[in-house]
Amino acid sequence: MNAETHEWTAMFALSKRSRNRISAAPFAAILLLAACSSVPEAERTDARDPYEGSNRKAFAFNMGLDTHILEPAANGYRNVMPPAGRRAIDNHIDWTGLPATTFNSTLQGRFENAGLSAVHFIVNSLTLGLVDLTEDPKAVKSQDFGQTLASFDVPEGNYLMVPVLGPNTSRSLTGRVVDSATNPMAFLKAGDAVQTMQTLRPPLTAVSTRADLFEAFNDVKYNSLDPYARTRSLYYQGRAGRINATVGKPTDNITTDDQFESFLEDPK
Repeated sequence: MNAETHEWTAMFALSKRSRNRISAAPFAAILLLAACSSVPEAERTDARDPYEGSNRKAFAFNMGLDTHILEPAANGYRNVMPPAGRRAIDNHIDWTGLPATTFNSTLQGRFENAGLSAVHFIVNSLTLGLVDLTEDPKAVKSQDFGQTLASFDVPEGNYLMVPVLGPNTSRSLTGRVVDSATNPMAFLKAGDAVQTMQTLRPPLTAVSTRADLFEAFNDVKYNSLDPYARTRSLYYQGRAGRINATVGKPTDNITTDDQFESFLEDPK
């Protein structure tokens, strides 16, 4: 896996209870804080990043969380968890994101993808997604509400580095809030075992994905002259690949590594 084609952020998953309480107020506060510290256009390193001062502070905070919590947890996970266990966890994480894909594919008019994701979700519910029982698990193309907004020509907005959540644009951040609020997995009540999995899923998603991309992530973190600028560039490349695939635009010279790109997206 080529680290130059990857993107990273020190992103941590929110707990189930915290994600259920996501509302417009905290994000409005973030935007207000950024607006109070906007960088003059002539001093910006990227025209899409008017709040670079605040964004860099949030990036430093996220990097500290990664250094002290997520990186050591991911390293331990890599050393302790056998490959079969890691594969089962990855399967479960993918499975929990299928309802959002069904919802957004329907809104986008991608009914075949919506149907496939619904079928995959129902079939794999027999194993809670831990074992993929379908013949072609790659047939479903993951879709989020940020892509849905792009398909309706909603402007991308400014770049925002959000504490804990990592890099976003105004549009993608809105999409993450909507996906979190509409995903039925967040409200599933089906016994103690399922509830335990629901509680553990967000932090486990962060640790598992960080472990899968351990070297690539660390390459950006430790070997870049400006990790913040490189993260921003790679985020835009990866996000553009997903958006262009949704709206049918060419994807030349665009990063399209879905696995690494998903590390900057909200955990399913």
